[in-house]
This record gives sequence, C-alpha cells and structure tokens, in this order.
Amino acid sequence: MRYALAVCTLVLLLAGCAINPVTGRNELALVGEDTELRAGAQHYQPSRQMQGGDYRTHPQVVAYVQQVGQRLAAVSDRKLPYEFRVLNDSTPNAWALPGGKIAINRGLLVELNNEAELAAVLSHEIVHAAARHGAKGMERNLLLQGAVLATGLAARNSEYAALATGGAAVGSQLIQQRYSRDAEREADAYGMRYMARAGYDPAAAIGLQQTFVRLAKNQQPDWLNGLFSSHPPSQERVEANRQLATTLPKGGTLGEERYRQALAPLLADREAYAAHDAGRKALQAKDTAKALSLAEKALRLQPAEALFHGLRGDIRMAEKNPADAITNYDRAIARDDGYFHYYLQRGLAKKALGQTSAAVADLERSTALLPTAPAQQALGLVALQQGQRGKAKELFAAAAQSQSTIGQQARQAYQRLDLPEQPQRYLTTAVGLDGKGQLVLRIRNDSSLNVRQIVCLLQFSDSRQRRQQRSLTLAEVLPAGQQHQLQTGIGPLDPATLKSLSVRVSQATLAD
Repeated sequence: MRYALAVCTLVLLLAGCAINPVTGRNELALVGEDTELRAGAQHYQPSRQMQGGDYRTHPQVVAYVQQVGQRLAAVSDRKLPYEFRVLNDSTPNAWALPGGKIAINRGLLVELNNEAELAAVLSHEIVHAAARHGAKGMERNLLLQGAVLATGLAARNSEYAALATGGAAVGSQLIQQRYSRDAEREADAYGMRYMARAGYDPAAAIGLQQTFVRLAKNQQPDWLNGLFSSHPPSQERVEANRQLATTLPKGGTLGEERYRQALAPLLADREAYAAHDAGRKALQAKDTAKALSLAEKALRLQPAEALFHGLRGDIRMAEKNPADAITNYDRAIARDDGYFHYYLQRGLAKKALGQTSAAVADLERSTALLPTAPAQQALGLVALQQGQRGKAKELFAAAAQSQSTIGQQARQAYQRLDLPEQPQRYLTTAVGLDGKGQLVLRIRNDSSLNVRQIVCLLQFSDSRQRRQQRSLTLAEVLPAGQQHQLQTGIGPLDPATLKSLSVRVSQATLAD
C-alpha cells in the first residue's frame, strides 16, 4: 500500500497536461516529447532488424514509398522528424514508433491496389505518431510497472524477437501494441483528413478497411500475424470512415497507374519471395532438400536478393556444412551489408571451423546491428576459452535475458561461473526447530545446476548469550530446484534464539 501511494505521488508530481496537436484535446502527458523522440530514434533500427531488415533490392520502390509518406507528413498537424522505411518481410504489416518512425513491409505493398491505399496506410500510422498513441502506450507501461523512469517491454511477433536482448527487445511491444478502439478511430479519421489535404481520394481508406474486414473474417494467417494483430479491423470502422468521407472534399487522386509502375519491380518478384517463404518453412520443418530446391528457385528468379542467399546459407548450416554456408553468407552480405542475420550466421560458421578471430569480428558486427542471445552466447564461449571469465560472464548474462533455448543455455553457463563465486545468490536457507528443540537447517537450490559440498556458516547466541559459530556441510548432491533438510545437532534451543541466528552459504561445488 505504501509503495502504491509513493508511485501515485511520483506520477502526480511528474505528470503534466498537454494539448494534443491532432485532436486539440487536453491530455495527461507522462512522457515528454524529448523522451518520445529519443525512444523512437533508439528503437527504430533494432525493430527493423528484428522484422527482416530494410528492403534494398529495388531502391526505387523505397524512394517512391518515402515520397508518398513525406507528402502526407507535410500536411500533418504535428511536425516530427518523420521517417519511412520498407521492410524485407512478406507479412502484411505496417507500424509506427513514437516520434514519427514508420515502417511498412513489402508484404503489404504488394497487396495494395493504388497510391491512395498506400496513403491510407501511411497516414494512419502518421496519426498514431502525431497523436501520441505510441507515447500513451509507453505511459500505460509506466503506470502498470509503478515506475516512470524506465519502460520494460517484451519483444514478440517476429522470427528473431525472442532472441533479441537488452534494449533491442524494448521497441517491439510499442510496434505490436494493440491500440484502443478510440485510437484506431482517431487514426482512421484524421488519416483520411490528411489524405484529402494531400490530394488523395479519402474513399480509398473505406475500400481498404473493407478488404481488411473480409480478410479477417476469412482468417488469413499472414494477415492475422501482421497488421490485424495491432490494428484490428471492424465493420464499425468501415461505417465511420464512410460517414466521414461524405464531409471531405471530393476529386482526390487514386493513382492506380502510378502505383503499378512504381511497384512493378517488386510485383515481378512475388513468385521469388513466395518460393523463399516456402523454403524457410521447409527448413523449419527440417526438410533441407525441399528448402534447398525452393531457395534455388528463388535465386534463379531474383539473384540480387540477399535474403535468398541467406536462406541457402542457413540450409548449409542445418546440413552441418559451414564452409559452404560462409560462401552463401558472403554473397548475402555483398548485396546487403546492413542485416544482422548474415553476420551472425557467418560468425557461427567461422567459429565452427575454428576461425576464431574472424568469427568474433562477425559476431560483434551482428551484435552492433541487433544484440541477440546466439551472438552473445558464442562470444561468451570464445571469451571463456581465452580465459576471460569476467567478460564471459557479462556476455552470458546478456544472452540470458532472452527467453529462448539459447538464453537458457547462457543462463546455465553464467551460473557455472558465478555460483562457485557467489553461492549465496543461488542457495537459500531457512532455519527452524524440531519437536525436541533441535535446530534444523533447510537448504534450497534455486539454480539450474546440481551442487554438492555446500558449506553453511551459522552464528547464534546460546542460552548464556554467548556468540557461537558453527560450520555445517551438506556433502551429498542437491539437485536443481530441490531442497534438503539438515539436522544440525545444535540444541535444544529456545525459539527466541532463532531471532539472533544468521546463516551464510560460504561454499558450494558444482556436481556435474
């Protein structure tokens, strides 16, 4: 109760009111604009890395999307450093971080019919940023956590999100947060106004939402994993958009032909990306022969796409052929030198071949782009081999933040180094008296490792108030997660004696 009151007091002290530049309403603002801008800038790159990296094969497609985005940003009610990127991911999705950092997947671009529909998507995301919807999500996390100085968020809904560690894992919840119905209605309504101001036909937003509703009813899995997870469609939104359109200027452009021409290179590659995505699923199912056949098909159709060379490298790694894998990762990096996955995999391949220095360089480059448990775990193992125990512990601790299998392995590796040095962190004790007043010591192993030779130092005052110290040893193995009750032979003691008793675990040995 006291803690809750302290939190509320702190919130009230730091809270302020601000006028929302989009809606004009007075709102409580716990996150200032500087924090909002800093959060968006900080998490923009790692969030893009976790979701396929930037699309680079046809730069003219990216330039076109950015042109449309900036045309809309110019009419926004809030001037921010808006930035627009296309991500190399087939999932139909788009998102905005606080501060105007916006991304749209190539998988959504190929589903749109005209430039006005693209404008509908981008203006919707612009409003989320301009109206502080992402910042409000940060504020909700602050209040839920009872703290206003840090926001702990969890990455999710991407192939690599579970492997991300540290600050890199923070932005994903802002991207994937499920906006409130009011926030979605605001983004629809003001997004359509921005479309009209920029010269687009706002009715395109109605048709787009109708498509989304239809796909949601059909439960299209790609859509459910993408845009619908954070922007749930509804018929109610369609009707609200239709009503609003009657009040907006008519005669805006759709830009069908312009869109087809601009997207032509990407649309021509649809079959190649479909083969890649099927190959990736085959690899996950451990069917490397099928995966390789599909990767080869994708490469025949579009040899300039780094993603396809990366898939071929991943297949060779699954086949335990690191030398060939390196060749493929070299080709991927030659075409896209800004995506963490290629450096990570090439580093692991070089480590498997004993090329330690080259492996470390690649793994560190990968970590600079996106800190992940596999890279930090591998770097920790190298540091341990080189006798750098302190550095190894730091790297294992960082990797252990991931909830993945590799994160669990890193946690064990960290505990192997740390438990013998600080056994009291992992072995907890409790004392009591049995029916005869004899002191009983319970030791619990909270680590993930089996231990033995546990030495405990007990200090207490006897019946004459003389300070006594005893050393007790549990020689047998205490398994992970188990506890043992040890008869100390000390007593009989008065229950009041327990108040003066202290126990410290001074030593423990790993049992395996």
